[in-house]
Amino acid sequence: MGQGRWFQATLAVIVVAAIAMLSMTGCGGFFVPPDNSGGGGGGGGGGTGGTGRVYVANGTTGSIAGFTIANGTLTAVPNSPLSLGFQPLAAVVSPNNSFLYVAGAGSVNVYAINSDGSLSAVNLGVAISVTTLDISPDGQWLFGLDLLANNLDQFQIDPSSGGLATMTPTAYPSSTGTLPTPQMVKVSPAGNLIFASLGTGGDAVFTLDTASGTVVFSQQLTLSSASTSDNGIAVAVNSAGTYLYIARSGTNGGIAVYTVGSGGTLNQIAGSPFVAGNQPFAVSLDTTGKYLYVANRQDGTISGYTIGTNSALTAIAGSPFGSGTQVNSLGAERSGTYLLAGAQGGNPDLSMYSFDTTTAGKLDLAKSTATDTDPAGVTAIALTH
Repeated sequence: MGQGRWFQATLAVIVVAAIAMLSMTGCGGFFVPPDNSGGGGGGGGGGTGGTGRVYVANGTTGSIAGFTIANGTLTAVPNSPLSLGFQPLAAVVSPNNSFLYVAGAGSVNVYAINSDGSLSAVNLGVAISVTTLDISPDGQWLFGLDLLANNLDQFQIDPSSGGLATMTPTAYPSSTGTLPTPQMVKVSPAGNLIFASLGTGGDAVFTLDTASGTVVFSQQLTLSSASTSDNGIAVAVNSAGTYLYIARSGTNGGIAVYTVGSGGTLNQIAGSPFVAGNQPFAVSLDTTGKYLYVANRQDGTISGYTIGTNSALTAIAGSPFGSGTQVNSLGAERSGTYLLAGAQGGNPDLSMYSFDTTTAGKLDLAKSTATDTDPAGVTAIALTH
């Protein structure tokens, strides 16, 4: 949960139209939020350590770049960047770190993640047009927001092969009477709720029974101004599943914060929405759950906040922090040592930040790199768990 979409020429006209709208509103949901279950100390990593990998979807060059994260470095995995033969829109790593799922125009594709981090294509994908992806924490269900209908698409994952079986989609109402510009889908850490940012269509909540895979539409937040300048772009959920953070661009932009009640009932907290930069496009918590970061696409900056009582946000000293041109995706590395950011306009394509040892939550640039021929047109970053 945009950023200038790239699509295959053979797509139907309706897909082209939908994507044209995405390129105007943006799709800041293209990131993998952190595993907020614990791990390293996000407030004072100091730039050493780190573990895991990050995969970067490059829309302009039609490739996926992979990097191992360790000791302040980003080391390319073998055969990186991997040419895909299509333009990637979204990417997500399975909870067991065995598979990478990549959405292109008209398909969701499966890649096996080898022990050295390299990728191997698995011919078990599905033909469908979605703009964002997320997986339930138990690894059973993959979800995407459909580009052609008001649907939450659902797929059952084969745990051995990574293959996908298409399930019956779940419809949601249109608050504007037209097809929205879907941006991001996110499954809650407990796996019982699904949140969706729908651009001018607002934000939707679904309940999920992970045992059966049954999904039920629960609630929709409509925006106060339904126009192309007022959009729900990206969402993040705290580890307890009690607070939802929504990045919104436009007239009523900023970071909206909601309490999450029974069945996914949302209530906005006092002081929300909180001020961010121009065109908030991605949102991520650090692994401790003490800090929130927002990518401001138009500014090329990242705003940082301390999360206080009742999840009220206070700007971190030195915020906003400089990043790449049209920064559009964020993710926290699993040990809590680094925050990573992808930028559609490059300069650089990928930035990695450590956490300042003096000012809690402050970001210090640790490493940056091109992910293909810069600017590679980053549309998403996906981190291992």
